[in-house]
Amino acid sequence: MLEVLNTLAVMPFPDIDPVAFAIGPVAVHWYGLAYVAGILCGWLYARRLAANDSLWPQNRSPLTAAHLDDFLLWVAVGIVLGGRIGYVLFYDLAAVSQDPLRAFEIWNGGMSFHGGFLGATLAMILFARRNGIPVLSMFDTIAAVVPFGLLFGRIANFINGELWGRISDVPWAVVFPTGGPFSRHPSQLYEAGLEGLLLLAVLAFLVLRLKALKWPGFVAGAFVCGYGLSRIFVEFFREPDAQLGYLAFGWLTMGMVLSLPMVALGVWLMLRARKSAA
Repeated sequence: MLEVLNTLAVMPFPDIDPVAFAIGPVAVHWYGLAYVAGILCGWLYARRLAANDSLWPQNRSPLTAAHLDDFLLWVAVGIVLGGRIGYVLFYDLAAVSQDPLRAFEIWNGGMSFHGGFLGATLAMILFARRNGIPVLSMFDTIAAVVPFGLLFGRIANFINGELWGRISDVPWAVVFPTGGPFSRHPSQLYEAGLEGLLLLAVLAFLVLRLKALKWPGFVAGAFVCGYGLSRIFVEFFREPDAQLGYLAFGWLTMGMVLSLPMVALGVWLMLRARKSAA
């Protein structure tokens, strides 16, 4: 059986060192570069949106370039703290309750997107209120650029050979170094395509063609709903976390459970925004 699965894996795993380069004793990993690339691209794109008054309500942008510069630190802290706390609460609480110091071992499980999402949301609310920015417009701006981070982050997951998919015999299946001798779905690339490229294109169409930023909350709702749907779809191909497995029915995962409320929230935000605009 193992030999058959291996022969069906025609897409070789790229032999890429997780360390991009090293300067003396300091090693720079692809994952770290992915974070930097995602934040940099998102920051530049957000600045372009903020500089275009015609995209906003009353043809006046509620944000400035200085606001976005200052927000970089806020969102970085929100993502890191929220992502780690979210992983502990959603995926690793039993182990951390036995060994509290495990919560600080970021190499054990890493971070949760849903936790990072909540942390970033809190950072946006606090920053917007402190600077007199409409909260929904702040949400819209950041939502429009988040897919950059998702795209680069999922590609880094693939390079690291982590968060791989379920066992499969599709022609593009991959034998991951850390996934045993089985050929598996490259689910990280599925997520990069859906949560990154496709979602970025959809949001750009809404923002640049339909001028959806004039409906505060709509772009944020489209992102939240789009991510939730993409994640639920990919969960059917992604291997669930070993410590949790399937929650029910032999297919329901924690990722699905956490994404369902996002879909509902996104639809509500979009309907609310259109109703308010009308």
